Amino acid sequence: MVLEELEEELDYEGMVIRPPSEAYSILLQVTVGCSHNKCSFCATYKDKRFRIKTDERILKDIRFASQYCRRQDKVFLMDGDALIIPQKRLVWILEQIREHLPWVKRVGLYANAKSIRMKSDEDLNQLKELGLGIVYLGVETGHAELLKTICKGTSRENLILQGKRIKKSGIKLSVTVLLGIAGPERSLDHARETGKLLTEMDPNFVGALTVMVLPNTLLGQEYAEGKFQPLTVTQLLTELGAMVAATRLSRGLFYSNHASNYLPIKVRYPEGKEPALALIQKAIQGGVGLRPEWMRGL
Repeated sequence: MVLEELEEELDYEGMVIRPPSEAYSILLQVTVGCSHNKCSFCATYKDKRFRIKTDERILKDIRFASQYCRRQDKVFLMDGDALIIPQKRLVWILEQIREHLPWVKRVGLYANAKSIRMKSDEDLNQLKELGLGIVYLGVETGHAELLKTICKGTSRENLILQGKRIKKSGIKLSVTVLLGIAGPERSLDHARETGKLLTEMDPNFVGALTVMVLPNTLLGQEYAEGKFQPLTVTQLLTELGAMVAATRLSRGLFYSNHASNYLPIKVRYPEGKEPALALIQKAIQGGVGLRPEWMRGL
């Protein structure tokens, strides 16, 4: 493919998001929207109909990055679920990154259980060889019934299976979980069941976010109708503590450094677990400063 001129900027459609750890990465939007786009709490892609961008558009962005992003050694492929791209096209994208951005050390992307399941073990191994170094998987909860409530579109067992397949391929696995998504009545059950799931899946990284109720979501509608009650700060900290306590990772990291959280923590398992629990308990008792409300956000 011959391109006569270089683009003046990278092409982004609508609001785009990336994990906190990809803050300094080259952000390439290779898909628009999310292939699932049904989670009850998420409003990120409501204004986008899912599609894969054209090869021409993707290559233009990669060529732009080859000229103007030489100081960034990581690439993150957006939008919500780039792993859903058919294997042949995804391989082509990774090959173009390798050809035009040879200094890049790692490529990352979002995935869901469906998109992982659609890749064979051989496919995942091939992607790893071509530079895919980390996959971000939204788990949200390990509570079987709650997964249905929030319209996650998968089961607890399938999440564990697909997460393990990512790790088996040698690709690092980073999962997200949601504090507060269960409401007060099921809060501790959600925390404990999520800890059990994380223990069995054993990801490299866990990122805890606090659910924020948005009006243009099913969760927002439930809140307006009095069917969902957000947790208090104390309840959120208690839930965080229960989740950390129920989680056992071989050598993984558990973060709550997202802007939505009141208490940022970084726990390296297993040695950091007890100090983290002590810090959370101290915060519950008012002995630790929390992130003020005006600084919280998505």
